[in-house]
Amino acid sequence: MSTATTHTLTVAADKAGQRVDLFVGEALGLSRARMKRLFDEGQVRVNGRPAKKGLMVAAGQQISVTVEETTREAVPDADFPLVILHEDASLLFVDKPAGRPSHPLQPGETGTVANALVARYPECAQASQDPREGGLCHRLDVETSGVLAAARTREAWTTVREAFSNRAVDKRYIALVTGPLADEGEVDVPLRHHPRHPDRVEPAPHGAEDAREAVSHFRVLARAQDYSLVEVRILTGVLHQVRAHLAGVGAPLVGDALYGGREAPELGRFFLHARSLTLPHPVTKEPVRVQSPLPQDLVAELGRHGLTLPETEPDGAALGAAPGAIRP
Repeated sequence: MSTATTHTLTVAADKAGQRVDLFVGEALGLSRARMKRLFDEGQVRVNGRPAKKGLMVAAGQQISVTVEETTREAVPDADFPLVILHEDASLLFVDKPAGRPSHPLQPGETGTVANALVARYPECAQASQDPREGGLCHRLDVETSGVLAAARTREAWTTVREAFSNRAVDKRYIALVTGPLADEGEVDVPLRHHPRHPDRVEPAPHGAEDAREAVSHFRVLARAQDYSLVEVRILTGVLHQVRAHLAGVGAPLVGDALYGGREAPELGRFFLHARSLTLPHPVTKEPVRVQSPLPQDLVAELGRHGLTLPETEPDGAALGAAPGAIRP
């Protein structure tokens, strides 16, 4: 006999403007079909009243969801080839490969970074607020490779999450794009979930209630024909931010069909790599900078266009910022 559990969720500021069905599905790891049933049955309530799935949530709202009890912890998966870039008593930095999700969405799902983390570091299972995240402090798209940070204690996880919210984390990506693009610049364009395509985002109309602030800085590192190799530093963490911002200024990622990017059949994914992450250590408060080497599939794609990734200063001098010194 199954038992039902009522989950109470509070909308954080960085989730404001998200559709309630997407917010709940992401928070609880529920499929779209299961979410539809819950809404049809009136099992999702916002501030005590039944909600429609298209409702946009606001910061501070209380959402209650009654679902059948299922285990949500990430299942240990020792077969995942986990590469550790940095390890200490509080933090782990891993090199996420392309094609692997950050964490599971369905009970019992394996093959994600979180599964690999809890297999090797069991304490990570209790570090994050959501046990399916396996201690991860943030996420990357499935096709994006590069640095992911995870915590080994709840205290470290909370401190690092606060650093992300306070823009005290320096996040840098390497992207290959086509189209006209200035040598450097800033994209300060709020984003929102596309009302007809929930798997993507779009620039938010002026004054839109579901708009989320999104700020990106970019600098071109090299060019060949109409290809540009770009370093992007993001000050916020909106879904698909780098992809949507570069596409919005007419320079979509190579291989990113969702946002109009040029095809890259030999690459087989879009060209985006989380190259480095700098954050204040939760215990020492000193900046920790971890860098991921460019994967060979991206190196090969650059070679097909006569490009190479130039060296940059290890102290984060590119784009005029010291590591860990991002300010609003």
